Order: sequence, then C-alpha cells, then structure tokens
Amino acid sequence: MSDAVLRLSGVTKRFHPGKPNEITVLDGADIALARGEVVGLVAPSGAGKSTLLHIAGLLDTADAGSVHVLGREASGARDRERTRLRRAHVGFIYQFHHLLPEFSALENVVLPQQANGVAKAAAEDRARALLGQIGLEARLDHRPAELSGGEQQRVAFCRALANAPDLLLADEPTGNLDPETSDQVFDILLDLVRDTGLSALIATHNHELAAKMDRVVRLDAGRLVAA
Repeated sequence: MSDAVLRLSGVTKRFHPGKPNEITVLDGADIALARGEVVGLVAPSGAGKSTLLHIAGLLDTADAGSVHVLGREASGARDRERTRLRRAHVGFIYQFHHLLPEFSALENVVLPQQANGVAKAAAEDRARALLGQIGLEARLDHRPAELSGGEQQRVAFCRALANAPDLLLADEPTGNLDPETSDQVFDILLDLVRDTGLSALIATHNHELAAKMDRVVRLDAGRLVAA
C-alpha cells in the first residue's frame, strides 16, 4: 500500500527491557491504513492498544521497527519534527474527553487551531462549523460541566478534527458512555470521519461498533492480525 497514510512495520515495544520482569507488549506489529480507511482495533484490556496508538501518533517511540506518516519515516525523527508531524497530520480522541474545564465548547475547539498558527476569526469559523455539524450549535458557549457526557465527547471529536488531520487515532472513544449514548455518539464520529475523508484507527472493546468500520484488526501476542 504505497499511498498509506499510516504504516507501522515490525514495531516492537518492551517495558523494563533487559530486566527479569521485562514485558513485550508489541512484537513486530505491522499495519497500513489507506487514505479514507476506517480500521477497528480490538484486544483485551492491557494487550497494548494504547501503546500502539501512542507509537502510531508519535507520542511514544518503539524499541524496533518503523513508523511512516504520509510516507515520511518518523521513527528516527527529532522531537521537534515529530511534534510538527503530529500537530499537522494527527488527531487524537481518548476515552475521557479531557476538555479544558474553564473554556467553552467553542473555545476548546478554537485553541488547538490557534496553537497551530490559525488566526482566531478563522479558528472560530471552523469550530462553529464542526460543532454545528454534530448538533451542538446551541451549546457553543457552554463549559464542559454544563454539557452531558455525550456532548462533551462530541466536542472532543471536533477538537481532534480542528486542524484537519490526515489521520485520526481514537482510544475507546465511547468507552465512558452508557450503551445507548455510546452507539449514538459513535455513529456521529463515523459520519464525521467519512465526511472528512481522513483515515482512522479506532480502538474499541465493542465488537458491534467495530463491525461498522471498513475492517477490523486484533492484537494477538503483540502482533496485529485480521479479526
């Protein structure tokens, strides 16, 4: 897959390397995501999903193997270049929304754009458009504490997409919600992803949600296999 937005090749990650209690979390993991492809990642808790996503998103480094983002080999890049690639091309969503509590929904989506050099007026226009797309146009001035759990997570989706990334990495993005809300919010996320045309790797315990994606991979003994 020469046009892969994300490619992991032979990625290995160990904790406590060289010690008696060494743990191998990833053991030669390989995956490639095509542009516009949405891939589900399933595995039990503690199997290494978060570690894999952190390495894919250039938040952590592998002990061996390579990570390519948009064809650029990023494994050996310096911290400044990794930060630049991550800021320009990767969006993250976590199980907990991690919104800034003192800022409104609109401001939470504006701030990452301003950090990326976007003028405030343009950032506000994009934030309004994203939040309006997911039905929160009446909640722009509400702070996180004034929003429901599902609304908070939808704001987090918009924040992740604020800088128009090429790759979205999501770690149990609806895992903190009740089942009914989880289904509704996940469908909103999928619609956003497909409308935007970006690639996404989404970790979930929920096999019904995973089945909505283009394909599913599973972490098995530190490697990725088709589920």
